[in-house]
Amino acid sequence: MTDPTLAHATEFGRMYSRSLSSAPEVPSITTVIGQEAKDMTGWAGHMAATELVNDSRLPGAVGSPAQLRTLARSASSAAERFRDAAAARGDRVHAYAEQVALAALGRSDADPDGAHAVLAEHGETRFADRFDEWWELYGITPLAAEVTVWNHTVGYAGTLDLVAEVGGRICLLDFKTKGLTRDGRAKPLSESVVMQLVAGMRAEEMLVDAAEGTWQPWPYQDEAMLLAVAISEAEVVPVQASPEVLPAHWRKFWALRQVWEHSRVVTEAGRALRPIGPPPAVSAPR
Repeated sequence: MTDPTLAHATEFGRMYSRSLSSAPEVPSITTVIGQEAKDMTGWAGHMAATELVNDSRLPGAVGSPAQLRTLARSASSAAERFRDAAAARGDRVHAYAEQVALAALGRSDADPDGAHAVLAEHGETRFADRFDEWWELYGITPLAAEVTVWNHTVGYAGTLDLVAEVGGRICLLDFKTKGLTRDGRAKPLSESVVMQLVAGMRAEEMLVDAAEGTWQPWPYQDEAMLLAVAISEAEVVPVQASPEVLPAHWRKFWALRQVWEHSRVVTEAGRALRPIGPPPAVSAPR
């Protein structure tokens, strides 16, 4: 799921603790990756303009500055609403994928039917249909689902969607829910997913018991195939993180982890600027 047991929302982004009773210690993998600035102003402007021109109230508002301002305020938040809706949809699709994996692992508490029903309530069952087809076609044999991992050396933690055997290879998989392009194909994945996957692979421990804070060594470092899986209503597209690029993406992740640390230190240092008054008057020499 997208809300791991040991993850906490903090002023420094999502952070992880070592147990249910301990304080957050390290940033999440996605928080670290989020330190890379991305300019979304063009997309946000496009979303606002699209919503405004498609608003059925627009013809009646022409000539009325007050009504036009109301429509503009509503359109200005279009990007945020789209983002939040996409995130909620992604949560539902991830929940279904997790329950399918847990059922395949023989977990008695697995409930893929319940997760499928939630998708049905939102008219999203085609995501589940495509996922099921992919699962069967690739012969997925899950080893662990929603695995929380920790790296002490660099200082981060995260939760991996799935560890599975695929075609005789151990694979770390990350699922991304995607919309469709104009030609009806799954939208392409961002290359930042490579950082996410390699950070997971470079973990040092995996969680055993959240309540007790029990961990064990991570057995898949440097040996697993890394797969990002785009799940859309039309198709599921798995792609492999090319082994030759992993060192470069790992170095970038390490650098972004340093950015997060220095940003935290600067924030905790307190106010960087303070007001200063004029200097005292100096008497003119006699």
